[in-house]
Amino acid sequence: MRTADIRSRFLDFFAERGHTVVPSAPLPTPDPTLLFVNAGMVPFKPYFTGEAAPLWERATSVQKCVRTLDIEEVGKTTRHGSFFQMNGNFSFGDYFKEEAIAYAWELSTASQANGGYGLDPDRIWVTVHHSDSESRAIWRKTAGLPDERIVARGDEDNFWSMGVPGPCGPCSELYYDRGPALGREGGPAVDEDRYMEFWNLVFMQYERGDGPGKSGYPILGELPRRNIDTGMGLERMATLLQGKDNLYEIDETRPVLDHAAALAGVRYGADAQSDVRLRVVADHVRTALMLLGDGTAPGNEGRGYVLRRILRRAVRSMRQLGYQDPALRELLPVARDCMAPSYPEITEAFPRITDQAYGEEDTFRATLKQGTTVLDTAITKVKAEGGRSLPGAQAFLLHDTYGFPIDLTLEMAAEQGVEVDREGFTALMNAQRERARADARVRKSGGAVDTTALRSVLDANGPTDWLAWETLTTESRVLAVLGAEGAVPVARTGEIVTVVLDRSPFYAESGGQDSDAGVLSGASVEAEVLDVQRPLPGLVAHQVRITAGELATGDAVHAAVDPEWRLGARQAHSGTHVLHAALREVLGPTALQAGSYNRPGYLRLDFPWRGGLSTTVRSEVEEAANRALRRDLPVGVQWMTLPEAKELGALALFDETYGEKVRVVEIGGAWSRELCGGTHVEHASQIGTVALTSEGSVGAGMRRLEAAVGVEGFAYLARERDLVARIAEQLGAPRAELPEKIAGLLDRLKAADRENARLKQQVTTARAAELAGNAVDATGVQVVVTTAEGGAEEARALATAVRDRLPVATPGAVGVGTAAGVVVVALNKAAREAGLNAAALVKQLLGGRGGGSPELAQGGGLAADRLADTLAELPRLVGSR
Repeated sequence: MRTADIRSRFLDFFAERGHTVVPSAPLPTPDPTLLFVNAGMVPFKPYFTGEAAPLWERATSVQKCVRTLDIEEVGKTTRHGSFFQMNGNFSFGDYFKEEAIAYAWELSTASQANGGYGLDPDRIWVTVHHSDSESRAIWRKTAGLPDERIVARGDEDNFWSMGVPGPCGPCSELYYDRGPALGREGGPAVDEDRYMEFWNLVFMQYERGDGPGKSGYPILGELPRRNIDTGMGLERMATLLQGKDNLYEIDETRPVLDHAAALAGVRYGADAQSDVRLRVVADHVRTALMLLGDGTAPGNEGRGYVLRRILRRAVRSMRQLGYQDPALRELLPVARDCMAPSYPEITEAFPRITDQAYGEEDTFRATLKQGTTVLDTAITKVKAEGGRSLPGAQAFLLHDTYGFPIDLTLEMAAEQGVEVDREGFTALMNAQRERARADARVRKSGGAVDTTALRSVLDANGPTDWLAWETLTTESRVLAVLGAEGAVPVARTGEIVTVVLDRSPFYAESGGQDSDAGVLSGASVEAEVLDVQRPLPGLVAHQVRITAGELATGDAVHAAVDPEWRLGARQAHSGTHVLHAALREVLGPTALQAGSYNRPGYLRLDFPWRGGLSTTVRSEVEEAANRALRRDLPVGVQWMTLPEAKELGALALFDETYGEKVRVVEIGGAWSRELCGGTHVEHASQIGTVALTSEGSVGAGMRRLEAAVGVEGFAYLARERDLVARIAEQLGAPRAELPEKIAGLLDRLKAADRENARLKQQVTTARAAELAGNAVDATGVQVVVTTAEGGAEEARALATAVRDRLPVATPGAVGVGTAAGVVVVALNKAAREAGLNAAALVKQLLGGRGGGSPELAQGGGLAADRLADTLAELPRLVGSR
């Protein structure tokens, strides 16, 4: 049974039993604790925690998931995959254990002709929590399972919670016996390779308190509404139904693996190390495809860094298999064909996906060259200073700035006799991750306030009456005044606190739009609003500075948005939509917004594109945007369901979460139609102007446009006019002639640079010819030994230049050393045919260190006072071949 059929059969089964089919949420998630959705229940988390009211009593979904904590294990085991799909059925206070168990048993064991999966019931084992006698009894009654196939386990295996105070409960897991060829008898407690888990049923019925890990925390009592959360691993079920040994061999991954093997000229199953690399490729290419499809772009931070690492691991694995050509152009189309039956939108987005992926691979291939140069320089410096270890900071720089994999740094450093401070590198990586986590926590919590205190306010008072779309002022009551440690009795002049109001006119930062500015004023207080966030669904939190008086819970205040600020914000946000539409008009539909930020007078927009935009294209985009302003296109807002919005052609941002009803903002009807919760002008002409101020790269395959809008846009154009006037005056040329005047100056500078390079090359050529002419004979081999100024790059250049000037018919060997302890050996074709090997010679000269090709090799770690003696050994070594 194809994986796509297993998926649709699951959804159909539960839809027929009253469950609402909920589409998979995008892989990027707004949850501040996660980069990507990593479990099927994540999109439903607010319903389980009580942060939001459930939209349905029962639901079902097949959720795309990515887990990367164990990425190093991918390919080494049969169970680790970075991308997977979780089939789930959910009950929010509706049915409970008996129905959940009955559904799982029926779907698992019913014949395929009757809509089930047709698993042999005699080979299914289940586990239950040791305290859950109720589930044990239901399994006996519903499935007729004997006691020996109902295994009791402890908290570590069969009690679920999110790791923090909140809902929890026992769980029951279903396992399938794959037969004695795969392990020992005795059930899942003995061997989880033979007995593969394929479904987990979580019974949320308790509330847990604070405590460590998976056990040892207090149970505070029963939940008011008991919930069901189940997860069936789609890839695991496919492994069972397709009779495969592991998830890399099912129909959604095996074609990628086979094509990678064919490209590399290896056979899957013939070599353990090659098999691991092939499985890495199969997994990572599919994962990258799905991440790119959901709008993640390669970058140096957060989600983008994870994707970049996955793509580069796939490319690196292909190179390790011996395939040196661009690989993603060959493999991504195969992955697309595998996944399109379940996710047809992948085909539509494929031009955008490949544009980013291929650009990332091209950049990485160049990175390998650039990183090698940087690494050589760093190693040379270490040796010159008498060291033997590359600092962790240098390895981190190579990894973080140049995208140079740490395993490649370790390998290449070892070739030159240098170790790497792996502990220092790991510490810097951990520090970077913690900074990212802390930044995410602050952004999502609206400041330093613990979300636990904010949740208490939400539970006690309900959601904020949010009126930002309707008014700039409200009469409000203070529900809470919070500091870093929780509620404070009163906030006084000069203090910065977080304030929760019963109603608010302030726009909370979201969808790329900055939060509103304004004031809170009351009988005894004046406060400046610094920031506004939605740290929890339904709750608006205001960070304020008390400028006069005191503020306490229960005070009545007048909340007022700065009208000039809001006008500027509306201009910038509508300007972002206009620029996005103009960009797509000029470049085509693959120029899809991948991120944005706007505040009064300023906007930026990120989009996937390979290569910079020419001046002509930038002018066309700017003209298309301002043409929309001149036409005074109307701006309209509609509410509709998400399927209706998609049918209408509205663009949805991948990192946004949408409810049952979505807000569609149109500018000129279909010309610009996007899902958006921001504030906007009423007519395009109110934006004033859109003046592009910059265009540049923000990562491989990702560009950023910045623009000034409104009054700031006109001011920018005025400054540009004055700047041109000053340059024209300094150059003594009319404005219209400035391009030609500046081009002439640049041409003269380039000519001078070329002349300097030519003279330098003449010097090198003359020295190489002189050295070649003074070669000494070592038993029929012409040998040259000399030194070069600089590092490894200069030594290699001189060695190859001298080698190329030796007689082609006579074996020739060149050895070049540097003061930093680098030794390079180059051989001509005749020397290779005579049995000499440059890599072997370098190792002999340096006591086993170094490496390279048979024609050109290098090594390092040589003390400066031993350089002359070491180079002098080369004639003896080649002469004794």
